[in-house]
Amino acid sequence: MHTDFIKGVIVPILTPIDEEERIDEALMRQQVDYVIAGGVLGILAFGSNGEFYAIEEEEMERGLQIMVDQADGRVPVYFGIGAISTKKCVRLARTAQKRGAAGISILQPMFLKPTEEELFEHFKTIAEAVPETPVLLYNNPGRVGYTMSGALVERLAHEVDNIVGMKDTSGDITQTAEFIRRTRDVGFRVFGGKDTLLYASLCHGAVGGVCTAANFMPELITDIYNSYVAGDLAGSLEAQFKLNPVRLSMDGASFPVASKDLARLRGLPVGAPYRPSLPTPEGPVLTHMRTEMKKAGLLG
Repeated sequence: MHTDFIKGVIVPILTPIDEEERIDEALMRQQVDYVIAGGVLGILAFGSNGEFYAIEEEEMERGLQIMVDQADGRVPVYFGIGAISTKKCVRLARTAQKRGAAGISILQPMFLKPTEEELFEHFKTIAEAVPETPVLLYNNPGRVGYTMSGALVERLAHEVDNIVGMKDTSGDITQTAEFIRRTRDVGFRVFGGKDTLLYASLCHGAVGGVCTAANFMPELITDIYNSYVAGDLAGSLEAQFKLNPVRLSMDGASFPVASKDLARLRGLPVGAPYRPSLPTPEGPVLTHMRTEMKKAGLLG
């Protein structure tokens, strides 16, 4: 299976919505153009920052169609799957395949605490339902309450042909490095999932990062990657240090509200978050985010 295109900064794109919480097609198309112009090498539809948990299946399908159409082959569009049941994940995977997604990303089931064997069968069943589609695992222990083990990822990488990579959002660089070490013999493509650790992930052999920051400061996050692959390690590290204070300022707001907050501060019309989330009100948290963006040269 060809996987060379799976690399670089992939943006878990924000989902702009109208007052009825329908995907705003015009704004979605604008956001696709904005991130591509900013240098991303892929778009992930309905990741965590795309608020997948709040979107009905038919609306997801419509949104994916819009993104694939607007990207128009300029960058691959991946489809994020965050459902709990294997059956629903299979259905979503087949929808993604039908609508032209270049690959799918599968979050481990939340709320449950599956055994290793249950997780293996879950991912294997979904991948085998779309055998011609590249599959990326998505390890996010902070949101689901447990982590994928290195042994599980190694087994999936070696035994399921179209499970070809993963995003690790553990924030534990040792764990990220272990995923890379244990799968490097089969060309498994590991992405860092923490914006603040993109440089560190690349140093350990990651092929890129799935980075929230690309929604509202793509020029900074892609500079980290582009400088690194060009061999300018000092420049890459400096770009990382420039980005980090902005990214860390988001921690004061609720997840994933801050992503849309920062996008609006940069003048990007992305709409409000899905309820029950609300935009961050004026006050110390928003002021801090605005201050760090000004220091980074992102605001006039």
